[in-house]
Amino acid sequence: MTQRSLHDVVIVGVNNTPQAKLLEGHDSRSVSLAAALGAVADAGLSPLDIDGVVGPFGNDFIHQHRIGPVWRSLSPLGIPAVLEAAMAIACGLATTVLITTGEAGSHRHRTSTAPWTRPTNEFVAPYGMFTAAEFALMARRHMHLYGTTQESLAHVAAVIRNNGHVHPEAVFHGRGPFTASDVLASRMVADPFHLLDCAMTSEGGAALVLTSADRAAGRVHPVHILGGGIDHFGPAYQNPPVWESGGRRRPDLIVGTVGRRASELAFAAAGLGPQDVDVCEFYDPFSFEIIRQFEAYGFCGVGEGGDFVLSGVIEPGGRFPITTDGGTMSFSHGGAAVQLLQRVIRGVQQLRGTCSTMQVAGAEVAMCTGGGSGAMFTDVLLLGTSKP
Repeated sequence: MTQRSLHDVVIVGVNNTPQAKLLEGHDSRSVSLAAALGAVADAGLSPLDIDGVVGPFGNDFIHQHRIGPVWRSLSPLGIPAVLEAAMAIACGLATTVLITTGEAGSHRHRTSTAPWTRPTNEFVAPYGMFTAAEFALMARRHMHLYGTTQESLAHVAAVIRNNGHVHPEAVFHGRGPFTASDVLASRMVADPFHLLDCAMTSEGGAALVLTSADRAAGRVHPVHILGGGIDHFGPAYQNPPVWESGGRRRPDLIVGTVGRRASELAFAAAGLGPQDVDVCEFYDPFSFEIIRQFEAYGFCGVGEGGDFVLSGVIEPGGRFPITTDGGTMSFSHGGAAVQLLQRVIRGVQQLRGTCSTMQVAGAEVAMCTGGGSGAMFTDVLLLGTSKP
């Protein structure tokens, strides 16, 4: 088996299927397979070039295209799947890996909280600990400790939703523009979160193709894996999150700073720091999580995140533009796994210079994330236009 460095692995294909509140004519399998074919085509490849597959319907792709035997993973997807696929290529287990997922038809009769965040559990269900309440506990603790204001949360939400407002493929395209006052005027869901502070639910598919840099030679804009990390504190949505929980490894590594260790690992692997990041494709389940992430990753000091986001740095044209397609608040929130790939796809497009809106001029490093403190996990990935 040919062994390589993780830095020799590149992303060569990405694809989003159409995203919508309801994707008529699709189920999760069909939209996942559609996403896969689009990513393979974007890479300039055919299914026969794929010898590694990740995703819940990966076996269907293998069978339908008769490409076996191949390396197969049952990874939970998102950034962990990207890192696992990259490691498989680096270790010689596969040469070209497809990651694909999709969600359609699984929650059409649900009118509020996404079903994948509502496990039946005696420690959460009797107390109304649905997702928004769990993340709200973390936001309120930060507000109590550091004086963070609802206005700073609302500013984050308005920026992200306006990014989606102008994105032609966003589910909520054309719904804005929004102001922070609009966010604060929307109905309260779980104090301090108003409706417009929260992610929506939708349907869609997402896929990526990774290969080695030498195999990608001559292709247009391969995007390098620079580094990554994964932080978990336990099972998501089964235990009420507590800001100060943890700290046995290091006093500052607690649920409230989840993602800090992951970002340190990612930056160390890349030989970079926060100041080197050009675009922040941060996961946005709720507005406060953007503030928390900037602090956890070292872009600003602890307790400074509210003022940091109000300073203009997160807006289009700012120093650290965020979630440039509208994220889960506006672009799409298509299932438990789909949205965890969206940040990576948009990061790749930003570095290729192919975003249809909110393209960051000259972007060379993108930071992509997934998860959040209310779910007690955060994953981090750094992408670059060139090898470190």
